Amino acid sequence: MKILVLTLGTRGDVQPFVALAVELRERGHDTVVAAPARFADLFADRGLAFAVIDDGPLRVLDTSAVGDVATGGLRAKVALMRQMPAMFTRVLDDCWQVASTGPGAGADVIVHNGQVIAGQHVAELLGIPAVLALPMPMYVPTRAFPWPGQEFPARLPAALNRVTYTGMKAPTLMFARTVDSWRDRLGLPRRRGRHDPLLRPEGGPVPVLHAISPAVVPRPADWPPSAHVTGYWFTPPSASVLPAELCEPDDDGEPLVYVGFGSMAGPDPTAMTEVVVQALRTAGVRGVLAGGWGGLREVPPPDAWLTGDVPHDLLFPRVSAIVHHGGAGTTAAAIRAGRPQVVCPFVGDQPFWGRRMRQLGVAPDPLDLRRLDVPRLAAAIRRAVGDPAMAASARRLGEQVRSEDGAAVAARILEQVVAQ
Repeated sequence: MKILVLTLGTRGDVQPFVALAVELRERGHDTVVAAPARFADLFADRGLAFAVIDDGPLRVLDTSAVGDVATGGLRAKVALMRQMPAMFTRVLDDCWQVASTGPGAGADVIVHNGQVIAGQHVAELLGIPAVLALPMPMYVPTRAFPWPGQEFPARLPAALNRVTYTGMKAPTLMFARTVDSWRDRLGLPRRRGRHDPLLRPEGGPVPVLHAISPAVVPRPADWPPSAHVTGYWFTPPSASVLPAELCEPDDDGEPLVYVGFGSMAGPDPTAMTEVVVQALRTAGVRGVLAGGWGGLREVPPPDAWLTGDVPHDLLFPRVSAIVHHGGAGTTAAAIRAGRPQVVCPFVGDQPFWGRRMRQLGVAPDPLDLRRLDVPRLAAAIRRAVGDPAMAASARRLGEQVRSEDGAAVAARILEQVVAQ
């Protein structure tokens, strides 16, 4: 069979599809992944077919707009909402071109992550099934926990947990006019439920693949049979090597701590870097700081040093603790490494993962990245590197997650979808 993947978002939204594409190739299937050009190397390094679609709203992450919205008031949020719909017109056009006349032509199924917006509409145009696939439980309502897209008060009543998932209707309201104009142009009817990625055109349920370990988020009992928790989709071991300074043994036994906030270092990465370095000094540990896209800034050794795009599967097992922003991909990598974490969430689903890591006993209470200070960060780092119970919980969880093969489970489900 031939599978076309349409995905948009940060690296954590895209990288799991590398693992899925590799698994599908090993099973004899043809897979094309369409994503923004900035992720092309992820697929080229594995010899996987890749097609470029427009960056769309990712361009917002290239500026301080996310920080402005997260820390600003209603005016900043409204201004961003007005910009977003226009950003998706090119994304929709690119997805259709890839699927109809480009390298994705002839696909038997479309797998998409929802954020790309185009997935179910392109599948409808082609008359093939669509499958929703994502590394977070954002779409399928449940009584077990509130919608991860926003932070809610602790211990909401179970009935209210389900109600919070109406938050997923916000993209429908925001992009409905843009998508409807695009559908009109391509001759698709304005049928009922057309904007709901959980519904097929005829009204049946769409399969949903959650690339999450059931040890981290057990499958809720009230989910429909169409919703699956497959296990994480981890890429095969990297062919990269660590920088020489990270390969040298630490003779004095001083703990090494990774600190990286992805693209969420905030509007002043230099000030954030200073907070991090001072916290590492106060905690009495050395640090490896992640730079790159929106990351932390250069600092003088020996307290810490800046590293570029080092694969998490190589670096994380070598550190004593992992300080991060709570993105789904980074959280998964930290869990797999079996190391304690300090989660500093900023926006979106990040507070959800911060709370979940605390509940699983692998992290202290999450620290809001917008209000991060030296004393609290230092105290959290000291606990993460010095609490034997937390270290044992992280080690056990890592062992369980490493025993799973989520990409293989997902591939089998896709085979069943196409066969049916």
